[in-house]
Amino acid sequence: MSEDRVQVVRGAADRVSLPLVASGGEAVAVVWPGVGSKHRSMHRLLLRSGGCTVDLRHPSESVYYVRSGSATVVDADSGEQQSLVEGSMVHVDPSTAHRFEAGAEGAEIVGGPCPPDPSIYETREG
Repeated sequence: MSEDRVQVVRGAADRVSLPLVASGGEAVAVVWPGVGSKHRSMHRLLLRSGGCTVDLRHPSESVYYVRSGSATVVDADSGEQQSLVEGSMVHVDPSTAHRFEAGAEGAEIVGGPCPPDPSIYETREG
């Protein structure tokens, strides 16, 4: 039987790297199954100027927020691109391939698939 509870996650203290960045940055898990989350995930993508994620594709929808900087989100299947600035929100339909490419000043992006995509954490929970 699980308890209902409120949990404060201290991102810096529980830093867990994720294999989501192809070059020029890093990705870390903030909210994920490793901290008890079953229905949500939140990752922090820090991309330096010119940095980019790998192509991401999740079985569930994803939502991202550009916390600082600028980036481009690319539909990796169609090639369609959309510019993002600080404060932009991005919704990605399930099974849609996408990647983020940082602008000149880099970007900090938070978000992820909901519910969590187990394939992201395969080497983390074992």
